[in-house]
Amino acid sequence: MSDSTTISQKDYLPVPLKQESNLNDLLDTSLHRYAEYNAVGMALETPLTYQEFYDRVLVLAAYLRSCGIDFGDRIAILAENSHNWCTVYMAIVRIGAVCVPILPDLPEADVHHILTEMECDLLFLTQRQIEKVYDLDRKVARVVSLDDYLDDSDLVKLTTFTDFLAAAQHEFGQQHDRGELEFPDVPGDHLASILYTSGTSGFSKAVKLSHANLCANGFATANVIALSPGAVFLSVLPISHTYEFTAGFLLPMIKGACIYYAGKTPTPMVLQKLCGRERPHVMLVVPLIMEKIYKKRVLPAIEKSTMLSLACKFHLGRKLVYRSIGAKLQNFFGGRLQVMGIGGAALNPEVESFLRDAGFPYLAGYGLTESAPLLAGGPTGDKTIALGSVGKPVPGVEVRIDSPDPKTGIGEITAKGPNIMQGYWNDPESTEGTFTDDGWLKTGDLGLIDDLGNLHVKGRSKSVIVLANGENVYPEAIEHKLNTYPFVVESLVVDNTNMLEAWVYPDYEFVDAQTQGQSRQQRHEYITEQLDQIRKEVNGQLSSQSRLSRVLERREPFIKTATHKIKRYLYSADNMQM
Repeated sequence: MSDSTTISQKDYLPVPLKQESNLNDLLDTSLHRYAEYNAVGMALETPLTYQEFYDRVLVLAAYLRSCGIDFGDRIAILAENSHNWCTVYMAIVRIGAVCVPILPDLPEADVHHILTEMECDLLFLTQRQIEKVYDLDRKVARVVSLDDYLDDSDLVKLTTFTDFLAAAQHEFGQQHDRGELEFPDVPGDHLASILYTSGTSGFSKAVKLSHANLCANGFATANVIALSPGAVFLSVLPISHTYEFTAGFLLPMIKGACIYYAGKTPTPMVLQKLCGRERPHVMLVVPLIMEKIYKKRVLPAIEKSTMLSLACKFHLGRKLVYRSIGAKLQNFFGGRLQVMGIGGAALNPEVESFLRDAGFPYLAGYGLTESAPLLAGGPTGDKTIALGSVGKPVPGVEVRIDSPDPKTGIGEITAKGPNIMQGYWNDPESTEGTFTDDGWLKTGDLGLIDDLGNLHVKGRSKSVIVLANGENVYPEAIEHKLNTYPFVVESLVVDNTNMLEAWVYPDYEFVDAQTQGQSRQQRHEYITEQLDQIRKEVNGQLSSQSRLSRVLERREPFIKTATHKIKRYLYSADNMQM
């Protein structure tokens, strides 16, 4: 086998390449095509049309400039999703300024670090975030509340977004109506966003993404998913993450779709209500959402029925049962879902098998912040996408497996394309170390490419456990097996002096239901028995060298990233505690 294996989607599909190279042209084109279509709004509320959204963006951009914001200045947004978030972002990049989106779940210390390092003098936030900036050493000159919150503590002087926008419309509305507003030309290689990663391996880095990077990935994603103008997106993931920003904001803008922001935590009850009202054609989710639905709704429905349980023991019966459940799942999401994009973390193989057999319109994808983010996924309707893979590289992107193992074909996934970042902010050493000598982005993930061109991601290279006998163990694969049990919420496999052990955070609601009326001691015995039973069953599916020596209870959730991946660097066998 050669030192690398390379694949791109152009090997499989003809791809239209015409696209805008900056976000301002992208929005201009969307206005020209879809002015009267609905563009963006909050779920259960009346959305803005493309014309209304565009008008707001331009007058706000002019007002930002009048407030002293110059070409290249950095402005931060620390807020939950809303149409106001989108308006502010597009106004920032319209004048050549740079947006610094901050994940709303980041702790106060990280927020302070970002605002200080980025030297932001203007910050847009919401009530839920205000306390994170009370004790900021480097005070932000101006703070605007996107949800119109007014703080009475006198620790932060706030302007409401309504007042901020009203001032912009008062000062520049007539000029905009007369077509007199002018803005600088913004080249494609100009910075649009600086995003801080929330990875699984420590140290947060500031990723520099240009207009061209984001546009390239937006159009690539748009070529993967076929949609008509007027389609509806329901957004439940943070837009401050590139996954939702590119596939959940730029893609619908390119297609003329309307985005509705959930505005609430996407619990099953909330989702059912919002989907019943908005009836989305597209949703983007992390695997955790679908895994919860599978374990909380699908498996119990089958296990409670003797007939369904018996039917599922046979391939044809299982397919018929899953098809019926799949139809009900479609109704749960509003009845007209065309695509559910699943990304941000690896999808559990058992859950994916269910979705495939159920005929549910899902699409698994793979990417990272440094690639704006999508590297592979789909395309929709491709019958050659293998179960367990993340599909083909998206248009314009090449994926290469460096130094593949001669036996398994597994090596490091590297990528090249117009979506690849410019580098890390003020960190040339890390930037250099993230690229190969010939300019390919090193993802840090291990994978292989099958004969049909599908990319299979096996896990993080830093997560691989090498046993004394030389065998490589991919802990994520074992964790997937553990996580299929209704008893298990999440798990982590670690190496403890060359012995594999797993830490499991149980579903205590499930435990309560199974031990109702029992004593504390009986409850403890039940948990111990379940852990041991799971260990035995999972070990029966593993090679003798990679079996688990212990499965232990963890009594609190693991700390996770924005896309619900466990921050593995925080845990080892030495410091894991019950």
